[in-house]
Amino acid sequence: MTAEHDRLQDARDRAVPWRKWGPYLSERQWGTVREDYSADGNAWNYFSHDQARSRAYHWGEDGLAGVSDDQQLLCFALALWNGKDPILKERLFGLTNSEGNHGEDVKEYYFYLDSTPTHSYMKYLYKYPQAEYPYAGLVQTNGRRGRHDFEYELLDTGVFDEDRYFDVFVEYAKGGPEDLLVQVTVANRGPEAAELHVLPTLWFRNTWSWGGEAVQRPQLRATGPGTVTAMHPDLGTRVLECEGAQELLFTENESNAERLWGTPSRTPHVKDAFHASVVEGRGAAVNPDRTGTKAAAHYVFVVGPGETRTLRLRLHDGAPGDAFTAFDGVLRTRQQEADEFYATVIPKVLDADQRNVMRQALAGMLWSKQFYYYDVDRWLDERGADPFGPNAAKAPRNGQWSHMMNADVISMPDKWEYPWYAAWDLAFHVIALTLVDEEFGKHQLDLMLQAQYLHPSGQIPAYEWNFGDVNPPVHAWSTVFTYGLLAHNKAPDLDWLERSFQKLSLNFAWWVNRKDRSGSNVFEGGFLGLDNIGVFDRSAPLPTGGYLEQADGTAWVALFCQNMLEMAITLALERPAYVDMALKYIQHFLLIGTSMLHTGPDTGMWDEEDGFFYDVLRLPDGRAQRLKVRSMVGLLPLCAVTVFDGQLLERYPDVGPRIKRFMLARPELSEFIHDPSQVGKEGRRLASLLNQDKLRRVLAKMLDENEFFGPFGIRSLSRWHERHPYVLNVGGQEYRVDYLPAESDSGMFGGNSNWRGPVWLPVNGLIVRALLQYFQFYGDDFQVECPTGSGRLMNLYQVAEELSRRLCSIFLRDAQGQRPVYGGTRKFQDDPHWRDLVLFYEYFHGDNGAGLGASHQTGWTGLVARALHLFATSTAEEFMELGKAAAVAELEPA
Repeated sequence: MTAEHDRLQDARDRAVPWRKWGPYLSERQWGTVREDYSADGNAWNYFSHDQARSRAYHWGEDGLAGVSDDQQLLCFALALWNGKDPILKERLFGLTNSEGNHGEDVKEYYFYLDSTPTHSYMKYLYKYPQAEYPYAGLVQTNGRRGRHDFEYELLDTGVFDEDRYFDVFVEYAKGGPEDLLVQVTVANRGPEAAELHVLPTLWFRNTWSWGGEAVQRPQLRATGPGTVTAMHPDLGTRVLECEGAQELLFTENESNAERLWGTPSRTPHVKDAFHASVVEGRGAAVNPDRTGTKAAAHYVFVVGPGETRTLRLRLHDGAPGDAFTAFDGVLRTRQQEADEFYATVIPKVLDADQRNVMRQALAGMLWSKQFYYYDVDRWLDERGADPFGPNAAKAPRNGQWSHMMNADVISMPDKWEYPWYAAWDLAFHVIALTLVDEEFGKHQLDLMLQAQYLHPSGQIPAYEWNFGDVNPPVHAWSTVFTYGLLAHNKAPDLDWLERSFQKLSLNFAWWVNRKDRSGSNVFEGGFLGLDNIGVFDRSAPLPTGGYLEQADGTAWVALFCQNMLEMAITLALERPAYVDMALKYIQHFLLIGTSMLHTGPDTGMWDEEDGFFYDVLRLPDGRAQRLKVRSMVGLLPLCAVTVFDGQLLERYPDVGPRIKRFMLARPELSEFIHDPSQVGKEGRRLASLLNQDKLRRVLAKMLDENEFFGPFGIRSLSRWHERHPYVLNVGGQEYRVDYLPAESDSGMFGGNSNWRGPVWLPVNGLIVRALLQYFQFYGDDFQVECPTGSGRLMNLYQVAEELSRRLCSIFLRDAQGQRPVYGGTRKFQDDPHWRDLVLFYEYFHGDNGAGLGASHQTGWTGLVARALHLFATSTAEEFMELGKAAAVAELEPA
């Protein structure tokens, strides 16, 4: 046990608030749905980056390298000014959805270097140019570029030429649960001395300006040299001590109404006063009484070439005093404790580069936590769209979700591009997060099933742009994984599993009742998170009329059913009332599998000639046709597989005959899918949509390097479509799917998300999991060519290992010392101050592995940490010897 493990145990068992303060501040609050009160729902245009410095937020706050308490009442972040920028740098800049030639895009370089799970130590790096930041140039140049052009990045502008920039390192260390040490280190990488203003800023989230109940306004006040005292009616009193601060600035976190709307402001001292004072030289903009709801210590440095300057601050709940005598010792101790903690997490067999990638991946996961506040009922009421109010206006979105009241710390996909939770992303986040913080991962899964999240109908909310969108149902899969991990490491929490099972049963019923149009056990679901993968926008009415029966939708529900069966069996072993639920899910899985593979008079999803699965288009006149696009849609049925160890049959001898009677009455159930009565290695049983023949045929395509098996993972679309695009003509209009290994060439789903060729970590992770499940059943007796046509035979454990190796190689230096993730960007490949910094992009070029989409979407791409861990800590023999496959996390060796 390390000191960090002790803190985690104290937080869990004794409610010591070690997690109270953390990186819970968003990186972008402007342009979000919560702040949107426009008539047309155009959130990006309603609240712009330009307004953000002057306009008080309603539902949250944002900042640079920031932290807050777990209710985001008191916030702390950096502001910077290089003496040349037109505005004070208080937040990250990026393009809106309409400005970017591939959609929204942050145009900054910043890196999450380290964090422990309790945030007892954190480290962040921001690279700040010494030349004027090219705000207008980035917007104008990207605006001129089309979808077939590269994005215009900050490095392309020349502001980092000759290394004329500052590396700004921010470190946080906790002296106690309510004692936060802050060290800011500025390094001038350029050839000449340069001036830098640093403004560590403390402020209260504005909770007092929005009407409703009277709210007592909190206050910040100067109480000594370099000392600010913060008083809040709920949070209590905190003190910020700023060593060597040259001056303290104060204002109010209130909108500058005069600048924004040409009307009088509520106070002469407004949100953008520090910009006015420092950048514009208007000293009267700040409050001379040195009080307010926003305060900053103002430091001005002239930093020589190659020189480093450091400043120290401390935010705590004690009395002002000597805050810095033991400061360096505490910081060093927390750094050392972080190293000791990660020594227990990161396998020693990994080399230095692999360890660096794994640690930064996990740091990014932990830095991407955010306090998320959204009372949908209040938001609807404020815009006159309360569904229960008189003469209610139509809400542009989320009108059916008035029950939602979210105010929690949640793992975000990305705190700039996606500063809102996404349910299916979150399920994958948990797989990585449980490497370092099992309880937090478990809590994240809990949240989505609580009454203030889960819709009364049983639907899990998707994301704030449309809570009613349909995400793949992977919550149960993540729950099974997390339970298995907890059961493996400590006493299993069967009560938690039971609560989850009951809520997930509501969600399963929602799928059955809402997304199985004909009651035939084949499912729709719309885009299902795969955005533009289909011929049509699958979330919109089809230009042909009719509807789609989706191979991925049906496969997702089949996997969901298997996961529910796993949970039911685990519960039934201790609580007999769940035996009937286990039987229900066995029967339902068999019905789904048979319906999906049925090849009778109706057109089914399985194409016997191609040996692949496709969506089926059902036309209004009753005709049907397969949409023969070789995509991830057709690979996901491979992932609907789970191994069982037979304990239910041993514990309850009557279960076997009941299943047998059900199947004898329906002989077609085992005709098309894997026969569940077949016994595999170690007496295991297999629930799978694919029998051995179909499995081999699908794997032959998946492992073909001219189709799906790219050098950096499984592509989302077969490269076969590079030579053979799929074309469908409807009503005189052509619809086509081409292989696009990089960015999308259309604006469907915002334009910065492409499933027509790139590699995506989450579905690759599901494929790795599936291969390991098949291996546990078949063992060495089942081998395939990998790659297809190579003559090299592998068992499925070895195939999973090879796939994981390719995925991890995206981030690791190759034989030439280059990281594929950075493509041809020389600064990242060669510069010693850049080459060991790793970004975990949203998805990756299907042929060369270059990072694409959101640059900081550590979220599900953080799965690389789990992949690095898995094959460094297990062998095929050890994995095969797992005695209880269903109750042990699928990717976690004993």
